[in-house]
Amino acid sequence: MTLSVLRRGRRNDDGGGGPAGRRRSFGRQAVAAVVAAATVLVLGASSSSAADQYVEPLTGRAVFDPSFRHGTVAVDGGRLHYVTGGSGPVLVLLHGWPQTWWAWHDVMPALARNHTVVAFDLPGLGDSSHFTDGYDKVTTAHRIRQAVRALGHRQVSILAHDVGVLVAYPYAREFPAEVSRIAVLDSTLSGFGLEDAYTLSFHFLFNAAPAPIPERILDNDDVSTYLGMIFDFSVNSDAIDRSVYYRYYRDPADRTAGYNYYRAYAGDAENNQANAHRRLRMPVLAMGSAATFGPAVAASFRQVADDVREVVAPDSGHFIPEENPRFLVSCVNLFTGVAATPPSPELANCAA
Repeated sequence: MTLSVLRRGRRNDDGGGGPAGRRRSFGRQAVAAVVAAATVLVLGASSSSAADQYVEPLTGRAVFDPSFRHGTVAVDGGRLHYVTGGSGPVLVLLHGWPQTWWAWHDVMPALARNHTVVAFDLPGLGDSSHFTDGYDKVTTAHRIRQAVRALGHRQVSILAHDVGVLVAYPYAREFPAEVSRIAVLDSTLSGFGLEDAYTLSFHFLFNAAPAPIPERILDNDDVSTYLGMIFDFSVNSDAIDRSVYYRYYRDPADRTAGYNYYRAYAGDAENNQANAHRRLRMPVLAMGSAATFGPAVAASFRQVADDVREVVAPDSGHFIPEENPRFLVSCVNLFTGVAATPPSPELANCAA
């Protein structure tokens, strides 16, 4: 496990790394997270100066690729925005924080040649409704499944990144007969390793701080500074369309939804640990980037799944779909059986 891009300062190795130690130090870490956030907002961080070129509609034909279309679908508590296109077996795409479905736009056309691709904005984010509650990952998984079934799909594979990984796991666990396989990108699971990253970037505890602490500290003018720091957890920084995400997260309701996903992490960890005996039987592609989580993704999922294929994405930081889309498409096509022969050793474990 490298986590080299996430590392901000020296990790605390004073023997308090176990669960009890983490509980004892939580208050201290939370205060440090707030102080670190204030420092970043005062000093500033790098951010893209590119203009926001996003011109996609809420519904109707997509602009980035006219073979896709936008739509919304009703679920408990609101509506979810989605973008879909292609034909073949259904592949559901779940993005992470602080992004939207747009994180997948570089890989969607290639994946749609052999799959029916459905990319959602997670509840509360992007163009999906702002939900009053239910940001724990089991409830979120149920909402995504409601949307999938409302669109007429009964059997899916899932490709997920970051927070989307934390949703994909309970989706597959709760509905194993409906999920053929899952591919998870650059996140470990709450309760099974994600807590180890908390000391490597203050944003974990800052986002998880009780309302309205982060809401009052960070306002619209601070978004590009704070999220700019997050997007610097990358190797190919220029590949990330920062301005698109800044646009959405300048909405205070989107920011609160993002915080609520983090505020649910402790409960997610308890739920994951309590249900770990319900092991995933479908294949799991566990991909970490060479610069961030690396093999830790597979190590995390081996604690809850039987068939885990470990892959490390080269030439990429945390944001694999944008930083190395070609590698990701090749790996997913191998994993879903579209392609049969790995073209390089790095892709060998992707094969179905």
